[in-house]
Amino acid sequence: MARKKSDNLLDKIVKKDYNNELEEILEKKFFDENVKSLLLSMLYKIENAYKDFEIVKQNVGTKEEYMKDIIEIIKDNCETIKTVKPYSEESKIIGNKTFLVERNKKRIICYPIERKLLYCVAKIGKKRKIIKDKYFILNETLSDLINTGNDIEMVEPLRDFNGYSWTTITKEIESIEYNLIYQNLSMLIGYDFLRNWIKNNEFIIDYMESYKNRLEDLYGKRNQTKLVEIINKLSILLDIKYNSKIKTKIKRQKEEIQEQLEKIEDKKAFIKDITEQKKILKKEIKKIDETVNNKAILQEEYDRRNKNLPLNKKIFSLRILSKEMAQEREEKIKELEHLNDLLNPQKFIKYKKELEQKQKYLGIKDDVKTLILKLQNIFLDCYKIRIELAETKQELLKLIYQYRYYKLLPYNEKECVYEIKELKDKIFEVESLLIQKAIEGKLIIKISNNPDINNIILKNIFELRIIGLEELNVKIIEEDNKFILQLFDEDMFEEKIEIKNVNKKDLEIKMNKKINLFNK
Repeated sequence: MARKKSDNLLDKIVKKDYNNELEEILEKKFFDENVKSLLLSMLYKIENAYKDFEIVKQNVGTKEEYMKDIIEIIKDNCETIKTVKPYSEESKIIGNKTFLVERNKKRIICYPIERKLLYCVAKIGKKRKIIKDKYFILNETLSDLINTGNDIEMVEPLRDFNGYSWTTITKEIESIEYNLIYQNLSMLIGYDFLRNWIKNNEFIIDYMESYKNRLEDLYGKRNQTKLVEIINKLSILLDIKYNSKIKTKIKRQKEEIQEQLEKIEDKKAFIKDITEQKKILKKEIKKIDETVNNKAILQEEYDRRNKNLPLNKKIFSLRILSKEMAQEREEKIKELEHLNDLLNPQKFIKYKKELEQKQKYLGIKDDVKTLILKLQNIFLDCYKIRIELAETKQELLKLIYQYRYYKLLPYNEKECVYEIKELKDKIFEVESLLIQKAIEGKLIIKISNNPDINNIILKNIFELRIIGLEELNVKIIEEDNKFILQLFDEDMFEEKIEIKNVNKKDLEIKMNKKINLFNK
């Protein structure tokens, strides 16, 4: 699988610039020399590997964009980076994990492993929530899914590429499930869209709504509905599986919503309860107004609140207390408005439906394994749409690369996507369509006039881990009464595959002759 590399002058200059930029930042940081060395080595390896990563995946940003993101995170979001050896006394702070990321302290503690450090850098540079609060539990769970998937992808150039070959070691992927779902999503809506969503600082754009609209525009309403529902459910189930805090929160919310639904069944009791809550809120608002507008009462409240607070949480002035109480008043006003809405018949019905929808999300009956399989089937349906709409050689080539990448994604700890028996038929449909379009578009040569023979032979290119497919050569030879397909590139990568159910008369190409598969 070795691959020759050319170190041209421009590459060397760019590499030097990135290292210099990072070195200047590290000079101002109080990291120990081992950490600085690890960061510089990490950057150097990414520099060498990124070109191959870009070719293999296609659906990625530029190297400049990627390197800039890493350097800016180290500059702005990392005050402390400390490495600890496994099983050492120092490692007790991270427990049974391999890293600790504390965004609020801008601190990373991890094992002295480059890919672990890079994963931590990717994680510490993100906002915890990228979805508006109005989306209930999804504002946390879907944010976690997208952020974690992106963290894993950020490590990929370092983890799977060494400047010569492309190898995926499944056990080094932080979460196979998060990675697969994120890659599905990235290929469906595009790298740029996800990048903008993750990096959105204004929080004005409702990316959740934009994401739904984009899916509908590209793949139709039916596919959009299925995709959104499955990905939403998976985000919740995975957080329950991996995040104990979310698991506890969801359990509590489930109980609260069930209690609210039971309350609204008895309308008289419900209205009485709402009325009592309104009275309490009005009294509390009145008390805040009286306190804020009377300096003596405000002083008493100030003393009362500060009495049992530790120093780091004390309120340091009456002015600050007034601001806090004004915020409390605003929250109580909003809650009062909400209660008034519930007494409106139309808004009451809407409220009940919202509770039932929340209950549905909190009581998901499906399991992760079933939903991931459903997601792959819908993903492949959508990919067929992409293939059918492709017109140019460039579009088809990109789809071939992305489809090859997809087939080789780890599906579980032992199998890649293409090895999952439940997906075999759908995968065959997609690659048959892609091969047919590529031949019709004169992107790849026709091996046979029989489409089935083309599929038997050409499907093998989607399971090769060579970097550049355009350099792929094919040769068909006969050995021991068997037909052998030889696939190799200019760097001497070679793969031999027995092809069955093929006769010489079926072939459009000459036996024993090396031919470039792609028309350049």
